[in-house]
Amino acid sequence: MVDCAQLKSEARRLHVLGISKPLIAKMAQRAAVNGTTVETELLASGAIDEDAYFAGLARMYGLPFLPEIDPALVVDHVHGDTQLAEPRILRLHHADRPPVMAVAANILHMEGLAKRFGRHGNGAGSLVVTTPSAIRRAIWKTGENRRVGHAVRGLFDHLQPLSARLVVTGDQGFFAGASLCLISLLLIYVPMLAVMLAHMMLSFFHMAALFLRIAAVSHGRHHPRPQPEVSFESPAGALPVYTVMVALYRETAVVPQLIAALDALDWPRSLLDVKLVCEADDHETLEAIRQARPGPHIEVVEVPVMAPRTKPKALTYALSGARGEFLTIYDAEDRPHPQQLREAHHAFRLGPSDLACLQSPLVIDNAGESWISAIFALEYSALFRRLLPALGFYRLPLPLGGTSNHFKTALLKASGGWDPYNVTEDADLGMRLCRMGYRTSTLTLPTYEDAPTDFAVWLAQRTRWYKGWLQTWLVLMRHPLRTAREMGPFSFFVFQLLVGGMLVAALSHPGLLVFITLSVLSLMQIPAPQPNVFTTMMLVMDIFNILGSYAVFFVLGATPMTDREKKGMGWKWAMIPVYWMAVSLAAWKAVLELRLKPFHWNKTPHQPRRSATLQHSLAQTNQAVATFTSSSESV
Repeated sequence: MVDCAQLKSEARRLHVLGISKPLIAKMAQRAAVNGTTVETELLASGAIDEDAYFAGLARMYGLPFLPEIDPALVVDHVHGDTQLAEPRILRLHHADRPPVMAVAANILHMEGLAKRFGRHGNGAGSLVVTTPSAIRRAIWKTGENRRVGHAVRGLFDHLQPLSARLVVTGDQGFFAGASLCLISLLLIYVPMLAVMLAHMMLSFFHMAALFLRIAAVSHGRHHPRPQPEVSFESPAGALPVYTVMVALYRETAVVPQLIAALDALDWPRSLLDVKLVCEADDHETLEAIRQARPGPHIEVVEVPVMAPRTKPKALTYALSGARGEFLTIYDAEDRPHPQQLREAHHAFRLGPSDLACLQSPLVIDNAGESWISAIFALEYSALFRRLLPALGFYRLPLPLGGTSNHFKTALLKASGGWDPYNVTEDADLGMRLCRMGYRTSTLTLPTYEDAPTDFAVWLAQRTRWYKGWLQTWLVLMRHPLRTAREMGPFSFFVFQLLVGGMLVAALSHPGLLVFITLSVLSLMQIPAPQPNVFTTMMLVMDIFNILGSYAVFFVLGATPMTDREKKGMGWKWAMIPVYWMAVSLAAWKAVLELRLKPFHWNKTPHQPRRSATLQHSLAQTNQAVATFTSSSESV
């Protein structure tokens, strides 16, 4: 509830400070709607500079003003991180005089502070006025070594079985070695039996994964969703603080586009906590952000240099400063629907208490630029608009996308955050949330982004993804019985089909094609040999698996696409078999990288939109959303 008397008292003091009455009235109206204060709205609007405002307060009440705090004067401790969320007071320790309190107090408290700590007060000289941003900067700098150490080692130290820092455990190495010995013995003594058993197991596993996707197609047809409202209104004062984090590394070119997309989000700026998370030595990106002059609701977090240099480590570092009750992640090139935060808040507010995460659909906006981006768009459509909604509907584990995940911040922290050693941290976190008993579901309003158009860039990105999925599978299979017990038997089975099936399908795809080709060439000989029952059965199964996978891949992706997206894809869907062979190459490359450089992050370069301006892209989003959401699945 908004205290009207408090707003009036605050307004009077602001007018005495020199703020115009029309501006105060406008900010008071916003404060009444958002459940904040006039001062909060004034500073968030950017109508007045933060340094100028607090310097004016200090002059008005006869207190000294400190625009910048020397981090050397601050003693680091864990509880000091609370000042990152609510920066109000900080103790400064001088070597030659008693400690001084630096405060960034609300204007309503300044009169009382002036009486006690002003020139004629008992505490004169022991208090200075500063800004919230100065307090945050000092806290970030003072605790950077402790905080980055926790980001790197926290999950491993507290939840070691869930960390990918150990690529393979001793038990896994023993079973892998024993299995290799058994396979070698079988190949030596009964080679035909060994090959037949391996072939049969791979084909049945491939088929089970195929039927999971067929079930997703069926679910999409039998559970159509009526078109939802695009507006998600909340009662006055009901909106919480929402944290938006974006990890950037060597993203100079897309910084202006990113800030424009973030500014388009339909959420009060006074309740928006945007953090651009950059590596401290990425001077070009940091300078590009400074040149873009982001609003006061946007904070730059500099991550100290420490291996591994990964996105999840940077996000975990910044997590300690998240102010929001809810938190979402975007990539540097993302263009989220303006009302996506409101839809997420609406879903969290109406959802069960164990709902920890909501995944927004990712839509590829440059499908027409190359055959790679076209099939990529088809793949994303299948995953985010058919498969993940079906999994969420039945409360099954979701391999999250790397962006547009919306979390309850408290549950995200309770689950351990992101694993800095897993290079596909999104899928890993989705599986971990499931095994910890939390629910994950999906949203309908999309985030637009661009797919790679260059094969080398695509291959590096896909190799990283497959390496991360291998890491995730190995982590969950350290104690398979415990994992099955925590996830539930059926969810554990689905996990095997989602992650294990994806890996098996990619790695075995060339082998299945070779078997089919050799079998068909053999049958074309004159006279044709009479195949035995097993060979015939496996040939039919493999042909079904291959052709069925291509068909389901197309149907699962094409059915939820809009006419505009289908037009952009055009004839390029015919390259699906070539794309699958490229996926297999990436999977085998990932196996080698897991052995040689398991934590290396293959950076995907991004470029700003070329085919349209960002404003035009957002306008297209608004026009397409009605068609898009009508084919999406329910939360």
